[in-house]
Amino acid sequence: MDSQNLSKEEQFILQAIQEHGQSGKSMGYKELQNICADEFEGVRLILKKMKAKKIVDFEGMIPGFAAIITLL
Repeated sequence: MDSQNLSKEEQFILQAIQEHGQSGKSMGYKELQNICADEFEGVRLILKKMKAKKIVDFEGMIPGFAAIITLL
C-alpha cells in the first residue's frame, strides 16, 4: 500500500500496530484506541475505511471493543 494514499490517521494506526502489536501484525481494538486517543477521535470509522481498502481486517463491519485488528 502506497503510504501517500493514506491519511495521517491511517498512517498513525499502521505505525501503532507495527510498533506495539503482536509480532507487529495485530493488536486489540481497546489497546489501539488508547494509543490513538491523544492524537485523534473516530478510530472505529477510520478502521472501517481501512478495512474497505484491504489494509486491515477484523470481525464485523465496525470493530467491537474486544476485536483484534490485523494488518493485511
